[in-house]
Amino acid sequence: MRFRLFWLLAFVSVSLSLLLAQRRPRFEMLEDNPSPFPADGNEKTEFAFARLMYPSFSGGYWGWQGAWATDYPKADRQFMQGVRRLTRIHARSAEEVVDLESDKIFDWPWIYAVEVGHWELNDKQAAKLREYLLRGGFLMTDDFHGTIEWDVFLASLQRVFPDRPVEDIPNEDEIFHVLYDLDERFQVPGIRYFYSGRTYEQDGIEARWRGVYDDDRRLMVAICHNMDLGDAWEWADLPRYPERWASLAYRIGINYIIYAMTH
Repeated sequence: MRFRLFWLLAFVSVSLSLLLAQRRPRFEMLEDNPSPFPADGNEKTEFAFARLMYPSFSGGYWGWQGAWATDYPKADRQFMQGVRRLTRIHARSAEEVVDLESDKIFDWPWIYAVEVGHWELNDKQAAKLREYLLRGGFLMTDDFHGTIEWDVFLASLQRVFPDRPVEDIPNEDEIFHVLYDLDERFQVPGIRYFYSGRTYEQDGIEARWRGVYDDDRRLMVAICHNMDLGDAWEWADLPRYPERWASLAYRIGINYIIYAMTH
């Protein structure tokens, strides 16, 4: 009886583990900066941080060590701590990795893509992202720098929207005022600053807030160029990392989330 009970419990344990793994993959092997999985990480909430998994020539193929996983998952989970503390959004404490090859992208109103100066979308992937955005989705891009990475980013974005221009977001746009007034914006550097002494990378000296609008002037793509908000979220708990940089990064991200959920 003890032998049978042992194997019964073992079977149940393995079955539950497989069930949870099927429910939401956690991509532990792809973590750039590991962070403990929160106890309530599978909670059903009104909002979750959705990170876009995309193909990139830096990784060369889907998933393994691809550019999409930069700062993952610590940046996501630490940023969500701020969202939960600073807003009344019922937000999940753990992220959701969303594969651009899957139709699950349509389940998430707000998507974050990092290191897009290395992405490489084919026509099929670009068409899916275009459909997602025109159906009301919102894409925030971050952590790419200089003219070379801008050209790589733009090449794929023009496959998504060949007929829509990239515009500088005016200061009066609602996205800068939906919760926090972000009239005084400045370049938010990553931790490379501690090694280089520069707030910029490559030739990306000036931070630029740009976007792509739909026909009703709803911002569909919010482009954070020449800055590294993900690093600021990731290292907000590092005493050396300046509070003013981390605070602006949190305020920008929170404004973008609230804008996406209300427009």
